[in-house]
Amino acid sequence: MADNYLAQIQDRFRSIHSLVIDVADVHTKNGNGITAVTKIHEKARRDDKITVANKQKLKNLYATTISEAEGEEQLIRKALEKVYEIRSIKNDRRIQAKSSGNKETIRRGALMKALQTSAQTLPLWIGKPGEKPPPLCGSIAPDANYVSKFGDMVAALQRSPEGDENWILAEVVSYNGSTQKYEVDDIDEEQKERLALSKRRVTPLPLMRANPETDPDALYPKDTIVMALYPQTTCFYKAVVNVPPLFHNDEYEVLFEDSSYSEGFSPPLKVAQRYVIAIRDKKTIK
Repeated sequence: MADNYLAQIQDRFRSIHSLVIDVADVHTKNGNGITAVTKIHEKARRDDKITVANKQKLKNLYATTISEAEGEEQLIRKALEKVYEIRSIKNDRRIQAKSSGNKETIRRGALMKALQTSAQTLPLWIGKPGEKPPPLCGSIAPDANYVSKFGDMVAALQRSPEGDENWILAEVVSYNGSTQKYEVDDIDEEQKERLALSKRRVTPLPLMRANPETDPDALYPKDTIVMALYPQTTCFYKAVVNVPPLFHNDEYEVLFEDSSYSEGFSPPLKVAQRYVIAIRDKKTIK
């Protein structure tokens, strides 16, 4: 099992290495084409005219440069796919170990760091020109019939023995289509009994990050009321977006509802895209 796992990872790394070399070669060629285009334009400005021969040369250079840029894009996308495959293989191995009863006890600090790393390395949506972000990218809602998969992170509405209800970070174990119920594990307390919850009480987390520079509509704007994972905890609470992400690696700045402050809200706190989701009214959830 371990040998197969390492072989799969090494195979992807070799593919990435090869693709990165190809990207560098194509990028150099494309740079030469752009330099040639620039020189013709500079000559045309100096002469205040452009010859018929240079017009044709420009057309050919533009066609070649565009083709090479598209080729470079495809190579980069293939490399990213290999990175995502490595992420998936590592997650599958963790899930298999968990299913076989090999539950590793994780200290609180290590768990918080792992959750942060998971959010930072969530795939970034990079669409083609005119392509819209898919469901579960940033703030884009899932399809109505969407079912979270085994191992997916979700927000689960848990009822305590005292009757209190809280949204907790959980991991999907299974889904029963007949009863429309999930089995989930509290991410913070794996040794506890699993929770059986109706689909209404489970909210999928984003599967991809949205890029604010290209897809700002896939992010919650300022003053949107959301649910967000409170820093250094595994619980979601009501919050207001104070500043949305401005760049692809930015987090949200949110204000958590908190009656202990005179303003009724906490000071601004940073929360990763993965852990900011649409607000759900507990009263309407059975």
